[in-house]
Amino acid sequence: MRFMSTLTHSILDYLTAPALLLLPGLLGWDRHARAIFMLAGAGLLAYSMCTRYELGVYKALPMKAHLTLDALSGAVLAALPLVLGEEAPVNAALFGIGLFEIAAALTTESEPPAVEPTGWFFQQAA
Repeated sequence: MRFMSTLTHSILDYLTAPALLLLPGLLGWDRHARAIFMLAGAGLLAYSMCTRYELGVYKALPMKAHLTLDALSGAVLAALPLVLGEEAPVNAALFGIGLFEIAAALTTESEPPAVEPTGWFFQQAA
């Protein structure tokens, strides 16, 4: 059931990305954990900025593609504790954030209200 609006999803994206970027440093986790979380946070921020939803900056990536990336990212994060052997708090965070991303992907509307594509790509094509 898709009950989360794309606006709510976009707000969650812009709250989650900085949390992923800052959490490992604030908790004093090792370089390996920091790299994983920084990569996840930077990736989320990058494709969120390019998503065709209310808070997208470039509005080039369709919402369905964004939700697919969320689900894939969530699956990878949730599975990482099985192969990395990190400390328990790191594993719990990876698993929890992974499940959160999957849940968000499965419960968010797949089409935003009429949002026009913007950004350099679309300006050049006109």
